[in-house]
Amino acid sequence: MTEQEPTSAGETRDPERVPLSGDDGKAGRKRVVSGLVAVALLAAAFGGVAGFIGGQVAGLVVAGVVAAPLLLLVLSAARRRMWLEGTTVTVRTWGSRRLDLATVSRMDLLITDVRGTRTVSLLVTGGQRAAIKIDLAVYAGTGGRELGILPLRKLADAVVNNLDAGGLVFSQLLVAQLRSEARGDAAADRPLYRLASAAPSGKLAQRFSMEAVSRFVATLEG
Repeated sequence: MTEQEPTSAGETRDPERVPLSGDDGKAGRKRVVSGLVAVALLAAAFGGVAGFIGGQVAGLVVAGVVAAPLLLLVLSAARRRMWLEGTTVTVRTWGSRRLDLATVSRMDLLITDVRGTRTVSLLVTGGQRAAIKIDLAVYAGTGGRELGILPLRKLADAVVNNLDAGGLVFSQLLVAQLRSEARGDAAADRPLYRLASAAPSGKLAQRFSMEAVSRFVATLEG
């Protein structure tokens, strides 16, 4: 009598890795190229002025000093990857950071406004002041770019049981966004857009606590 092979029913499956990025590859490459062009122009401008005053060597040194940190910033943005596995969100650039959304100590909604483009993000903070910013939507005018349905649903599931950080409230916000998308609402009628447009203008970044988000969620229709 031969031994039976173990069946797949008893096997444990690893959590699905869900990307948390609203960009496609083409948009990401376009942004990197634009960043590199901007770095080259700034370095050339400052280097040209310094070269005119102090000679060729001075110009090259100044151009290098200006370009180096900006180039590092552009390359870091190009390398940045974020994904969710179960309840753990991971960010990787030159290294990796991980936070468990079920146990983080604080959650806030962050809205940034840069030249009329507003980004709605979930800011999660863990131990030793470790923080990760998850962009949920980017709006300009009456349109924009939003995180996909699957990432939003997985995020809602990941944070819902974190009662200490008010995860239930943020989960309700994400579920309301999903329901709005399912109804076919225009971008201007969706909860994330309404939050972004309601934020006072004139501030680069504004943080909304769980209590503020809770009051907003209470105004939403089921």
